[in-house]
Amino acid sequence: QVRLVESGGGLVQPGGSLRLSCAASGFTFSPVTMSWYRQAPGKERELVAFITSTSGGTNYADSVKGRFTIFRDNAKSTVYLQMNDLQPEDTAVYYCSFPGRFLRFWGQGTQVTVSS
Repeated sequence: QVRLVESGGGLVQPGGSLRLSCAASGFTFSPVTMSWYRQAPGKERELVAFITSTSGGTNYADSVKGRFTIFRDNAKSTVYLQMNDLQPEDTAVYYCSFPGRFLRFWGQGTQVTVSS
């Protein structure tokens, strides 16, 4: 059974940092491109970053470039999102995800709130 379990969210002040983790199980992790998405209240879910399986190449939404870093540990079947210089507009539920053969798989999400 495929499982994606996110953790690491919380309340942080503007300018602060958080590291999100997504522990994967139930499938072979290393060949899979993994992504982080987020959804703010009243907004559509958006892609934040992804990391490929082979070269470990990464790509980021313009809004987070230079502040967020995605990386993975294939030995632990875990993908991370290091978030620095967080701003109120980063407030959202963050989800990890990957494309299966017929559908996209999602975790349950972790709430990130940036507020003073």
